[in-house]
Amino acid sequence: MKTILRKLASRKLWAAAAGLAVGIAAAFGLNENDWAQIAGVVTSAISVASYIFGEAEIDAARAYGDPAAKQ
Repeated sequence: MKTILRKLASRKLWAAAAGLAVGIAAAFGLNENDWAQIAGVVTSAISVASYIFGEAEIDAARAYGDPAAKQ
């Protein structure tokens, strides 16, 4: 599970995903308003996912007795 979380936190992965999204959007000829909406949705989705995974990591550390996580 930690391997998957580490890969999801990779900046290279997100840069590749962004490049793929830009390529697909350019192929379909999206205008500026569509780009702004997509950017807003992606930003908020990543923020929520980051928070959830971060809290899960903290909870797991507390459950397994990591003294640094109890602060």
